Amino acid sequence: MKRTFLALLIGAVVFGSIYGLAASLGVSSKTLGAGNVSVAACQSGTLTASYATAYDSTIPGYKVGVATITGLQSGCYTMSFKVTLVNTSNTSLAEVTGTTPGSGTSFTADFTTNNVAAANVTGVHVVITG
Repeated sequence: MKRTFLALLIGAVVFGSIYGLAASLGVSSKTLGAGNVSVAACQSGTLTASYATAYDSTIPGYKVGVATITGLQSGCYTMSFKVTLVNTSNTSLAEVTGTTPGSGTSFTADFTTNNVAAANVTGVHVVITG
């Protein structure tokens, strides 16, 4: 009986300590941690991606050149972006990072030097953070 009580007491102390430590971790819209917080999108509209292609005899075939992202709204100005080209299994073929402009409704990501065959691209992912 004494051992059972001691085991329960130790378990309660350990659980209480861990729970209290986790509850003290902070959370905000710019960091990750324990807890909950609502993170608002920087814009309400949809972004649209398109890209140009050019023939490259080294592939051989057409490769992706410059991707143009349109539909940018002012809430997402001067924020970091990542544009990723993916294939049918959602595997990254190439990605370009940069900063969105301080005005306007579009920005570009240059994939010219990545030599990605356009035939392999089935999707474009765009992430804006900041």
